Amino acid sequence: METTTLKAPDISCMHCVGAIKRAVSKLEGVSSVEGDPTTKEIKVTFDPARVNLSHIKEAMVEEGYPPAS
Repeated sequence: METTTLKAPDISCMHCVGAIKRAVSKLEGVSSVEGDPTTKEIKVTFDPARVNLSHIKEAMVEEGYPPAS
């Protein structure tokens, strides 16, 4: 398993975090998603053999919360 923290500058509340959590959690290989609107960070734990970081970022973009570059 691998854990990464992504900056998501557009999140402002727990509703935003929940939307990201639902979208990213649907990806096969993602085991946990946590977020903090105060720090604007999303922490994702995933199996890199089953899903890659670009798919996680793409799910965030599709939900309307693109991660910072």
